[in-house]
This record gives sequence, structure tokens and C-alpha cells, in this order.
Amino acid sequence: MSTPPYLSLPAGARRVDLPVTRGSRAALVLDPPAPPRGTAVLIPGFTGSKEDFIALLQPLADRGWRVIAYDQLGQLDSVGPDDDAAYALERLGADARDIAVAAGPGPVHVVGHSLGGLVARSAVIDAGVADLGSVTLLCSGPAALPPERHGAIPALVAVLPSMDLADLWRAKEALDRDAGWAPPSPEVYEFLRHRFCSVSPRGLRAMGEMLLQEPDRTAELAESGIPVHVVHGEHDDAWPLDEQDRMARVLGTRPHVIPRAGHSPAVDDPVALADLLDDLWRG
Repeated sequence: MSTPPYLSLPAGARRVDLPVTRGSRAALVLDPPAPPRGTAVLIPGFTGSKEDFIALLQPLADRGWRVIAYDQLGQLDSVGPDDDAAYALERLGADARDIAVAAGPGPVHVVGHSLGGLVARSAVIDAGVADLGSVTLLCSGPAALPPERHGAIPALVAVLPSMDLADLWRAKEALDRDAGWAPPSPEVYEFLRHRFCSVSPRGLRAMGEMLLQEPDRTAELAESGIPVHVVHGEHDDAWPLDEQDRMARVLGTRPHVIPRAGHSPAVDDPVALADLLDDLWRG
């Protein structure tokens, strides 16, 4: 779970609803002080939301990029239906395509964090978005998580959607605290609790199943012709680093590492991540 360091928005950032083919998605948007070089579209991962990128908004805008971070269907402010089919990966990818196509101005660079990387990939392969500056797979992998990295996801999938989300939060919080997690403030803790308890249970289950079952489609992404960047934290503990590095080779690129960062570089070192993304996008 990505834990935002704070919740206050930078000056000029605004909360909007972005139209997609099947409704709208809640988003945060920040424009740079001068005409933008292009636009960054940021896709959160499992149990995440647009706020996972809150510390990255200003650094990217300072480097000249318009920034859009959005909630996927069923996450926080993008309320989802009680319909399993609505959360299929191809449909989440179509949402990402719609947002990217409408994003502008300038080249659009899509960044998918963790499960968001699988969604970004689907936007290219399944939804057919072709006019992108690049796709960045941020702490994401080529396929489902390996069994030794499944953690509590199988148990979560097994009890959803029948188990109460508040009960699940209490169990998850206990496991996270036992592993050394602590929220940076009471405000952030309350936000995380609210976010988890607001998610669509069916959407959460569907995303968990993706992390357990998604096949390797790296070669298909490579064939798209869209530039793809692979970025991960030095201490990322989701997909094994060697898997991410092999994925980069199949994509014809090399992995880029954020020193001292874990699975959430946008939280751990947003300035270093912004510097790297700016270099990649300008290049």
C-alpha cells in the first residue's frame, strides 16, 4: 500500500472529473507555470488512488509537465458498480486510453504504478492507444506476482466481496503494523482507512485476481512501437528486481533505479523520480 506523506495539494492543483467512454474518473490536475512540454498521466495500483502521487505533482509541474493523476474505477472517488465485468483489465485499460487520448497538450506520457503498469499495458495492447510519448512501468512486472510475493492477496480475494471492508481494514492494518508500517500522521491514517473502506469490493477482488493470474504480455507491448521505460526502487519488494530487469531487456530498454526507494518511489523520493522521468521524456 502506498502511503502518501501528506494530503495538502500544491497551489494550483485541482480536483476534477475526467470523462471516459463509460462515465468519468476522479482526478487531480496540476498545470506548470509556463506552457507545458507535455502531459503526464499517472495510474495508481492495487488499493491505491490518485493521492499516491500527491508528492510528485509539484516536482513534475516544476519541470514543465502538466500532471494528471486519477482514481481507477472503484477506487476512492471513482465510484464503481456492483458488476464484476466492469473491472476487467481490458476495461480499465480502455479508461486509461480515453484519459490519455484526451489529456494533451503536447506528448502524453503514461506512468503505471504497480498494478497500474498492467493497466497501462492493456491500454496499448487491448485498447489500442497508439499516439503516446511513452509508457513507464513503475515498480510493475511482466505478469502476475510470483507465488512467494502473493502475501495476503489470495486471502483477500477469497473473502471478497462478502466480508465487510471495515473488518478487512482492521486485519490488514494489524498485518501492516506487524511488518513495520506506520502512518506519517493521524490525518493520513484516517485517509487510508477511509480509502480502503470506500473501494468497490468487487473491483478490489478483480484487481487482486489480476496480480495473481495475469499472463506475461511483454512481447506484445514491445511490438507496439511505443517507447517503454522500466523504473523501480532500489528496494522494491513487489515484483522481484530480476523479473523487472528481464522485462526491460525484452522491451529493448534498460531498468532505471531510484536509489534508497522501495515499492513507492513517488512517496519515497518524488524529486529523484521527477528528475528521472523528465530526463526520459525529454530524451
